[in-house]
Amino acid sequence: MLLLPVLAGAQIDTPEGRHTKDAAMTYTPNVIAADHTGFAVSSLDEAIRFWTEALGFTLERQSEMGGDFLRQVTGVNDPKVKTAIVTAPDGYVVELLHYSQGHRNGVLPDSAGSIGAAHLAFTVKDIHAAIARVEAAGWKAKGSPQPIPGGPKKGTLVAYVSGPDHITIEFMQPPAG
Repeated sequence: MLLLPVLAGAQIDTPEGRHTKDAAMTYTPNVIAADHTGFAVSSLDEAIRFWTEALGFTLERQSEMGGDFLRQVTGVNDPKVKTAIVTAPDGYVVELLHYSQGHRNGVLPDSAGSIGAAHLAFTVKDIHAAIARVEAAGWKAKGSPQPIPGGPKKGTLVAYVSGPDHITIEFMQPPAG
């Protein structure tokens, strides 16, 4: 049994010839799928409007939860969170979370290069139309569409847009033909 020596603190041989306690984790698949992406937001209504009106997602449901369950799951000492589930046209799920004490938890700087900043990338048919829709809804593009110069996605037009709470979305328009 491979796990018994590892659980006891022993080192094992990896295929590369190194000895490590962590190697056993590579032998057992753990993550089997991506379920959803969640964002903490300062205004649930504004976030829902961005995701539905500007990005074309569908609002599936809204709910509230809190108390000890929330604290134990998240480690956040916040008694209540309002949530909304929105889905992309292909079914991808985004969870929006408005914590009752959210502003006291801090905000993400408005820079895609900030430590801890993240983004979601969406494939679009027309990047210029997608940016126009975001801007018509009151948000902004962070830059202008540019083609990827090389690699497996060469020619794909890409651009970042920013939604409420500085959430960054990358639009990707594959090359024609």
